[in-house]
Order: sequence, then structure tokens, then C-alpha cells
Amino acid sequence: MKTSARPPLSILVLTMAALAATGFQAAGPSLSDAQARYQRDRAACMSGQSNQERATCLREAGAALAEARRNGLTDTSDSQYVRNRMERCVPLPPTDQEDCVRRMNGEGIVRGSVEEGGIYRELSRTVPLSRINN
Repeated sequence: MKTSARPPLSILVLTMAALAATGFQAAGPSLSDAQARYQRDRAACMSGQSNQERATCLREAGAALAEARRNGLTDTSDSQYVRNRMERCVPLPPTDQEDCVRRMNGEGIVRGSVEEGGIYRELSRTVPLSRINN
């Protein structure tokens, strides 16, 4: 069995996510930001671009605005999405985590969408036979 001086990939993934998160605000968005977000959400609902029924979409947009007024919204910045994306790789065996991180960062083939029911990510790479036999 070979040992490595490198830290486990799960620690690296969490460290990357923490660094990406340094830009998020501890407090929720300002009221004017929340109102602007509500207007964008409402426009998406009215145009049919939300992938929800109109009534559901409008109810969700209104609920988000009400929660923002109570300062109850949590971080929804890109950093939160990066953290969530990278945390998907942590439960995997260490030998699979590197490939997972590469897929989550957009390498390989990506098919599907949330609207279609899921996103399929595939990454193919050549591995020397000597690495497989060890």
C-alpha cells in the first residue's frame, strides 16, 4: 500500500468551498436587493420561465420577499452553490473524489437539466494499466 504526503481530497474540497464562501454576507440581502429579486422572480413567473405553475411561482416569490423582510434568508450566492457542488464529492471513496471534483467543475460531458429531472455528468480519462493493477 502506498501512502501519500497529500492531505485527503475531502479536506481539500472542504477547504476550497470555505475559501469560495469568504465573499458571502453573514446577514441577508438588503431590502432593496430583496425587492429587486422579487421583481425578477415575479417576471419569470408571469412569463412562464420558472418551470413552476404560475400560482406556485408567485406564492414562492412572495414568501421569499416576506422572509427577506424578516432578515431570515440565508446565503444564496454563488459561493453557497460552489460549496454544495463540492460537498457532493466528500462521501465518495478517496479514489473517486478527484474525478468527482473535476466533473463538478465542468470537465467532461454534461447532459440534462433540472427541468428534465436531473443532470448527468460524465468524465472519461485514460488510466495506465499499471495503476489499475496496484
